[in-house]
Amino acid sequence: MPNYVIDAPLVTALPVVGTDARFPVRRVYCIGRNYAAHAIEMGHDPDREAPFFFQKNPDNLDPSGQFPYPAQSSDVHHEVELAVMLRSGGEGIAADKGLDHVFGYAIALDMTRRDLQGQMKNAGRPWEISKAFERSAPVGPIHPVTAIGHPKEGAVTLTLNGSVRQSGDLNQLIWKVPEMISYLSEYFTLAGGDVILSGTPAGVGPVQRGDVMDLEIAGLGHMTVNVV
Repeated sequence: MPNYVIDAPLVTALPVVGTDARFPVRRVYCIGRNYAAHAIEMGHDPDREAPFFFQKNPDNLDPSGQFPYPAQSSDVHHEVELAVMLRSGGEGIAADKGLDHVFGYAIALDMTRRDLQGQMKNAGRPWEISKAFERSAPVGPIHPVTAIGHPKEGAVTLTLNGSVRQSGDLNQLIWKVPEMISYLSEYFTLAGGDVILSGTPAGVGPVQRGDVMDLEIAGLGHMTVNVV
C-alpha cells in the first residue's frame, strides 16, 4: 500500500441497478446548450455549432436525494440531464464506435448558481464557481446498457412542487451521445469512470429551500430531490 502523507481522498462511487457493486467516477464532463430550445432561452444561436464542455468534480455527484442550497448565491437553477457513464475510453474515438464505450445511463441534475454564472460570463471568466460547487450534481442509480440498451428517444421532464418546468425528448439532443464521446476524445483521453452530462431541455429556473424536484427520463425511471 502507498504511504501517503495525508489520508487519500475517497473515491466517488455510484449505485448501479441490479447489483451491489458501484461505479467509480473519474471525471465529469458537461456539455452546454445541447437542446435547441434551451440554447434559445439562454440567448444563444441553436444552430449545430461545435459543442463546448465544462467540468464538474467527481465528488459533486450526489445520489443522496438532497440538494443543499449553496452559499454565495440567491439564484440557483435546476437543469435535468441524461448522464452517460463510460466503461472504457481512449483518444480519437470514431462516432460510430462511441456507444461501445458506454457502461450505462442515469438521471442527473446540473445545478447552477445562475447569478454567479452571469457574473463570470460578463467578465469573460471560467464558470466553475457557478457549476462545480459541492453536491451540485444530484444523480440517480445507473442503469447498465446490458439491461436497457441505449436510449435515443423518450421524455425528459422535471416537475417542481407538482408543476412541470422542463419537458423535452432525448431525440432533441443536438449532439448525440456517440458524437459527444467522439468529440471529447479529440481533446481528452477518455477512460472508464468518466461521466458525461448531456445537456438540458428548455424550462430551467430557480429553486428555493423546501422545494421538491421530481425528475423522469424514459427508461430510467424517476428520481426525487429535496432542496434543503
